[in-house]
Amino acid sequence: MVVGDAHRVFLPDLGRDRAGAARFRGLRLVLSNLAPGGLSEDDLTDLVLLRLDAVIAIRVGSDGLPETVHWAHLLPPDAGDVWRVESRPSVHGWTEDWNTFITDLEGQFSASARLQKVEGRQAAILVGITLGDPRRARRSLAELERLADTAGLVVLDAALQRRRKLDGRTCIGKGKLQELLVRSMHLGVEVLVFDRELSPSQLRNIATLTDLKVLDRTQLILDIFAQHASSREGRLQVELAQLRYRMPRLALMPTAMSRLTGGIGGRGPGETRLEINRRRAQERLTRLERQLAKLGKNRATRRKRRQKANLPIVSIVGYTNAGKSTLLNRLTNSEVLAENKLFATLDPTTRRLRFPEEREIIITDTVGFIEDLPQTLVAAFESTLEELREADLLLHVLDASSPHHADHASAVFAVLERLGLENTPVMTIWNKADRVEPEALQMLLAAEGGHAVSALTGEGCADLLGTIEQALFRADLQRAVAQ
Repeated sequence: MVVGDAHRVFLPDLGRDRAGAARFRGLRLVLSNLAPGGLSEDDLTDLVLLRLDAVIAIRVGSDGLPETVHWAHLLPPDAGDVWRVESRPSVHGWTEDWNTFITDLEGQFSASARLQKVEGRQAAILVGITLGDPRRARRSLAELERLADTAGLVVLDAALQRRRKLDGRTCIGKGKLQELLVRSMHLGVEVLVFDRELSPSQLRNIATLTDLKVLDRTQLILDIFAQHASSREGRLQVELAQLRYRMPRLALMPTAMSRLTGGIGGRGPGETRLEINRRRAQERLTRLERQLAKLGKNRATRRKRRQKANLPIVSIVGYTNAGKSTLLNRLTNSEVLAENKLFATLDPTTRRLRFPEEREIIITDTVGFIEDLPQTLVAAFESTLEELREADLLLHVLDASSPHHADHASAVFAVLERLGLENTPVMTIWNKADRVEPEALQMLLAAEGGHAVSALTGEGCADLLGTIEQALFRADLQRAVAQ
């Protein structure tokens, strides 16, 4: 029994351990209410966070006897609402079998598809904050969902908040954060993923207030890179990017960042080495930069050999998952890994391509770009992206079936400009033409120019090879690309 005042009752710390997402704690909170009204927002929040069987508020009359009763219990995630609140005229005459009711309710939770655990994958809620166009924010949130899926998270819900300005402490404000906490406990979610880069203090505050693992967009992309890096240079680049991201956040390791160890956002080549102090982190960062510089020299030596052979270089660039690796496989009869995932290709792949007239070119596949690509990632992969500076022609691959291809193109050109490649000739390739109606495809080509292909079926690839050969060997390069 806990005695409070006229406004609130301070509950003892019961912890948040529970038997499972489909189980309740086996406790009912019964409150005596002297003031008129039913259950407060705090009462309902306690219902969720403490995983109580029910919260019951009994109105006490002036004569000290019980009057009306308001009570609430949780609802399964598929019901839409988090809880149900009901009223009774009196505490007397409660005839239902409570044990049967709770057992049936827990059975509904157990049967909920949204609470089924997937082996090796954590459940997550996505969080978007927009200060402007909500349509762009929704598109970015949809892309974040694909990133989360690629990283190995199971997305159970998403929230988008429109604000005039960001909250300095938590980005989204105290009320929205409390709402997310309630939703995460209701769904058994372990991870909050924010669709922007969080400052060190924001990361600490959100993790402390929610006691959940907190990731931002940069961490999620870094985690995907860590999974897909296969070469020594790629692994070093990922670890360098991780260190550059985490160094300002090392002071938070005992609390917020410690939750990242060993899971989404915390794995990769530097998983154990990242749990170090700032001085050792700086030493490791310097060593990584030195090793990458050495590998960069080796890469430069290989480029000089190619230049001596006087072979033209063509680089494939484009938005992530536009089909770049599939196109490389189709053009060169290779078997480079090509998956329907974001950033499936991380390490650059180089192949020779021979034309019928015994002419050869070097063709390379590079890491895909994305909107708002963090500078940390661009800087870490600078040595890899140097390959683009040697290219005589860039093949810009776009997904013709995507309704957002214009935004994807803008994102790619923004990165190319950041790399100083705005003057390199570009040939536009509209991939996945097999997914677009012929009339719509013709309208797209008439409006934007370029060449339509399907790297999956091979449609248009023979004509593309002829166009590339003409651009590199037979005609003025600038004029051919302009066509």
